[in-house]
Amino acid sequence: MTKPATASSTAAPLHLRIGELARLSGRSVYAIRWYEAQGLMPGAARDAGGRRVFSRAHVDWLELMDRLRKSGMSIRQMQAYARQVRAGKATLGARQSLLREHRASVEQQVHELQQALALIDRKVALYDQWIRKHGAGDGTAP
Repeated sequence: MTKPATASSTAAPLHLRIGELARLSGRSVYAIRWYEAQGLMPGAARDAGGRRVFSRAHVDWLELMDRLRKSGMSIRQMQAYARQVRAGKATLGARQSLLREHRASVEQQVHELQQALALIDRKVALYDQWIRKHGAGDGTAP
C-alpha cells in the first residue's frame, strides 16, 4: 500500500470520485469497494449522474479503519462500530466504550510485544557473548 496523502498536506477537491479517494487514502479502488460492501464505509453521496461522490471525511474514515484493523480489531467489531456511527449521536457512549475496550486490548498487545522484544534482545546479547568467546563459524550456539 502506498503512503496516503494527509488531508492537511494535500489540497483535494471537496467532492472526490472513487479514484481520487483511492489516491488520497493509499488504498485501491477495489479495497474501497470491499469496505463499502462490508458495511465499513459511511455512505457516499451521488452526483447528478448517479456516481458516488466522497469527501475528506471518507479519507479520514479509511485511515481509522486501517488503524483499527492493524491494531487487531476484527471485521465484525469494525462493522458494529460503523453501524453505531451511522446510527448517530444516540450511540456515542457505545462507540466510546467499544474504542476503550479496543484500546485496552492494544495496550495488552504492546505489553506482550515489549516482552517479546526483551527476550529477543537477551538472545541477541547471548549470541554476542558466544561469538566474542568462540567465534561465529561453528553453528553450535543455542
